Amino acid sequence: MNTGNEIERESSEDQREPQIFSARLTPHRSLNRTGFLAVMLFLSAVSFVTGLVFLMMGAWPVFGFFGLDVLVIWWAFKVNFRAARASEEIVVTPSELRVRRVSHRGQVVEWAFNPLWVRLDMEVDEDFGIEHLYLISRGRRLRIAGFLGPQEKASFYNGLVEALNAAKRGPTYNPVT
Repeated sequence: MNTGNEIERESSEDQREPQIFSARLTPHRSLNRTGFLAVMLFLSAVSFVTGLVFLMMGAWPVFGFFGLDVLVIWWAFKVNFRAARASEEIVVTPSELRVRRVSHRGQVVEWAFNPLWVRLDMEVDEDFGIEHLYLISRGRRLRIAGFLGPQEKASFYNGLVEALNAAKRGPTYNPVT
């Protein structure tokens, strides 16, 4: 069992080792909080005015359904924003490749690999591009970068391959004379 001092010492050791590659991946969301409020205000206003028209025509139950649809859309956006809290961090140092995945509920799962033994694999669709990226080491296969699109995965793949190759080459020393 680690005490607080051991954890601090481990984190300070991690900070001393140079990072070759570091990426924090998050799901893309095109609508921010301000946009969400604008959309909800617009939908509420349109639903209220349309509901009033039906209320004046005598179809009073329709008014409630217009309020219900706004509530369902608000709930769907909230679920979407909650899912956006997920993230994935990938760090490559000369001695370790760490993957830290945080779910939308805050659950953290971490994996550590030796960069000398890690292989990067991908599944490619000829029409779509790169569909999945995997880290493979000693029989374990871990899917990574699921938040990224095909072009982003290609760029990420190239960067991670460069970092793994740099880790395999080892540190370069440039002594000052």
